[in-house]
Amino acid sequence: MMKQNHSLREKFKKVILTVMAVTLTLTQSVSADIAGSKIATGTVKLVSDATSWLLVIAPSVSVLLIIYYLIRKGMSDEMEHKKWNSRIVVTIVSCIGAVVASVLINVLVGYYQ
Repeated sequence: MMKQNHSLREKFKKVILTVMAVTLTLTQSVSADIAGSKIATGTVKLVSDATSWLLVIAPSVSVLLIIYYLIRKGMSDEMEHKKWNSRIVVTIVSCIGAVVASVLINVLVGYYQ
């Protein structure tokens, strides 16, 4: 029984080595200039422009929302003050998150230019 397992292992090793050798000899190395293509450069420019716009739009919309929430908070009763306060906090945190994400994406895209 032991001899059968050993010979079976040896045959399995030979088959794996043969498959690996054939795979390595049949594979070709393909070199493509993706970084210089129009699709890649256009995508980099698109992402850069979108993140630049996001740096302007996110704070502007956040300020408008905070003003709206403050007006609504001023017109509401004491029970709703907590709800409007939480909405203001969520708006501020979302604005900070959008600006930080935009800056990080802009920095990463800057490495590809």
